[in-house]
Parts: sequence; C-alpha cells; structure tokens
Amino acid sequence: MEKILKIENISKTYQAKNGEITALDNVNLDVYEGELLSIIGPSGCGKSTLLSIIAGLEDKSSGKVYIDGEETTGISPKIGYMLQKDSLLEWRSIYKNVMFGLEIRHLVKEENKAYVEELLKKYNLYEFKDKYPSQLSGGMRQRVALIRTLAIKPKILLLDEAFSALDYQTRIMVTKDIYKILKNEKITTVMVTHDISEGISMSDRIAVLSARPATVKSIHEIKFNIENRDPLNVRELSEFSKYFDSIWKELDVHA
Repeated sequence: MEKILKIENISKTYQAKNGEITALDNVNLDVYEGELLSIIGPSGCGKSTLLSIIAGLEDKSSGKVYIDGEETTGISPKIGYMLQKDSLLEWRSIYKNVMFGLEIRHLVKEENKAYVEELLKKYNLYEFKDKYPSQLSGGMRQRVALIRTLAIKPKILLLDEAFSALDYQTRIMVTKDIYKILKNEKITTVMVTHDISEGISMSDRIAVLSARPATVKSIHEIKFNIENRDPLNVRELSEFSKYFDSIWKELDVHA
C-alpha cells in the first residue's frame, strides 16, 4: 500500500497558568492509502489534539504533516473531518445538508451533484432527501453526515469519536454501516476512539498512545481470518478477545 499521510515528530505544548504543559511529544505515524487506522489512548492524552493538528485546525509546536509526500500547513482540501455531533442544519433538507460542504467550497458542479445523488442512492438515503434531520434516526443522521463529508471527495477522512453521541445499540449498527461505506469508497480513515472494541472491530491498524505527554506506544495490525468482515461478525472471533486484552493492558487502565 502507498503511504498517503505522514506525521513526523509532532509535539504540542500549551501555555497554562502554572507553566507549560506538553500534550504531544514527538508523535510519529504513517497512514497508508485505503486503510482505517484508529488512535486509542488514555483519557486526556491528546488524541483529539493530534487529529485537530492533522486537520490544520490547531497549530503544532514542532514537527511536520505530509499528505501525498507534500508538507501541509493549515487546512487542507484533501482532508474531511467528522466530529462527535452530526452538526446537521435542522432547517435544511437532507439533500441540502449533504450539498453544504460543496456550497461553501464553491464546488456545486453537475459532476459533484451527480456524485451526491449516487451516494444517497447507494446508501439508502435518496428517498429521504427531501426530509429534515429531525425526521431521521440517529444512525441515519450519522450516515448523512458522513456522505456530506464524502461529497467533497477528501483523500483522508478524520473521525473524532464520531459515534459516541449514539446509544450503544445504535452505535453498533452505525459502525457496520459506516465501515461498509468507507471500505466501498476506499476512503483512507484516521479514527480517534476511546472504545477499544470499536477500534478493533473497524480498524486495519491501531496506534496506542501513552498517557500525556502522548507518544506512540505501539501499533497493532488487526487481522481476522474471515470473509466479508464487518464490525459485528469479528466480535465473535477468538482473535478479537486477544487483541482486546493486549490493548487493555497497554493502556494501563488501572494505573
């Protein structure tokens, strides 16, 4: 696989009342085209800060971010970012919500409109295109939010605890839907999650961060000997428990 994202020696220091606080300390990561990499670490270790730096929404203290071999600073049009809340605009129809990103980037062209319609049809949302967000379930809203992000054709998708606002049962089903979309569309994804099971069920690799100041503690390659893998069927496999136990211990959750 070809390397699409390189995070090189990223550090982040905040100025606080009692002095400087180092959130990230020489974080190095490579992300390959088409893979789903999860970032897991102790609460407050800087996972979301790292994602914000990759997205260009937050400055780094040192280090570099490369996309397709080119250093990037600031917000890159090659990156799509999906947050915890779906942030759908309640006064706009589903179709107009999905078009919103294209509108603000002045990319409302016939080929992009056709792509949006194709996505809505492919993922069973086309019949709801004239409805409003309040008329959809939580899971459907997340699918709409994802398609809105994919409509701008990002090379890399960043997911920051994107399913944490959902109840457990809905969350499990949504991860299956989202996983299918990401793999079908071959979208390179970096996902921050505090849920070890969610990370294992969806990821090709998992990067475990240390406690603050965070650095990369280890990287786990997640492989299951199963056809038609999805986030539900892998949870029944013995390898799933082995991955879980290994990552759980590394997080040092009882410390």
